[in-house]
Amino acid sequence: MPQTQRPVGVIGVGYVGLVTAVCIAHLGHHVVCLDVDEAKIEALRAGKVPIYEPGLDALMAGARDRLSFTTSYDELCERSRVLFIAVDTPPSPSGDADLSRVERVVRDVSARDGERLLVMKSTVPVGTGDRVLAELESAGAAAIGYVSNPEFLREGAAVDDVLHPDRIVIGAYRERDGDEIQRLFAGIETTVVRTTVPTAEMIKYASNAFLATKISFINEIANVCEVVGADVRAVADGMGLDHRIGPYFLQAGIGYGGSCFPKDVQALKQLAGNSGYHFQLLNAVIEVNHLQKRRVVGKLQERLGGRLRGKHVALLGLTFKPNTDDLREAASIVLASRLRAEGARVTAYDPMVAPGSRADLFPGVEIATGALEALDGADAAILVTEWPELVALDWTVVRERMKGRHVIDGRNVLDAALVTAAGLSYDGIGTVDRTVAAGEPVTSSEAR
Repeated sequence: MPQTQRPVGVIGVGYVGLVTAVCIAHLGHHVVCLDVDEAKIEALRAGKVPIYEPGLDALMAGARDRLSFTTSYDELCERSRVLFIAVDTPPSPSGDADLSRVERVVRDVSARDGERLLVMKSTVPVGTGDRVLAELESAGAAAIGYVSNPEFLREGAAVDDVLHPDRIVIGAYRERDGDEIQRLFAGIETTVVRTTVPTAEMIKYASNAFLATKISFINEIANVCEVVGADVRAVADGMGLDHRIGPYFLQAGIGYGGSCFPKDVQALKQLAGNSGYHFQLLNAVIEVNHLQKRRVVGKLQERLGGRLRGKHVALLGLTFKPNTDDLREAASIVLASRLRAEGARVTAYDPMVAPGSRADLFPGVEIATGALEALDGADAAILVTEWPELVALDWTVVRERMKGRHVIDGRNVLDAALVTAAGLSYDGIGTVDRTVAAGEPVTSSEAR
């Protein structure tokens, strides 16, 4: 396997940084990982993976002899010349990306002598590279080069996304810097896009904004389908067969979440606004995503007679998607808050959220040890995250545990026939499977 002459450095071993570091080590390079969180570094030194990502622990164990961890910039810069930056760029109160962590990294690296190459993995606004380069020159650190190498990782499939990506984007000011990063990934067969730094930065934002737009679009179609009696699943299948559209990100539901789409769409909208351009489409994408959660609450109110005060609602799944422990911008947070505000008692279950934890995100919500415990005595249930164990629930047993019989499928993944055969009512998102269990009175709104 290829190996660099000196270890590669990775600054920030959160989700993106750790996956990147482990995969680079898997390719045969030695990697020095730095983070300011001493507890996280100690855990990694002990071989513990602090995030849940399928396949990462095994890959890390296999590359253990090529990975080292530190909290010292002196050690990092002494050992490594190529430094990947993978720190958080969360949204600021204004909606812009908060680059304070990136700026601190640049200051800490430029304060140490030596020729280096900074490689930006963090998602940063277009123009960040130009700004960093100017700061380096102002600090007398012109020997430090800069490359934009954005990440395109899907949580739950991140290892595969690094080792078998659709493309590798490399934006560089100097051709030799781009060449060096391309050689670093020589063990990966895919299309390599060589471009300018601003273009590479924009590719990242434009990609996420487009995917978010597809999600909001199909959710709007789902809402229209409910009015006209069409089934959004068949509509999406028919659309997806057109190679110009494709089948991906056309699953109607309760909207997107996670660490990337919400903040990147907002940041691109803000970037455009700061430049004097009103990005109307992204305003609509964001608004639709917010409203989609409210529509689910509205469905529940319709089923439960208009008021939720005193009702018991179970949320099945809390993470923003399955196969991750990430709760950032998860739909469950909005749903739980809205239900609590309406006076409902809320119980919840997620395999990645322990009982008694995350009271900061779910105040007043009872986190159960299992799905059936969360469903005990519930008037209604909402499938929020399509974890396999939740999709495969025995709905006959669920019916025995619930007080009511209302199930809202927020991801359109349940078998409506199985749910209703168990004596429960089923509501999908934009589907024609809005069926009522035998013996349940039909309200005028349900008869539309």
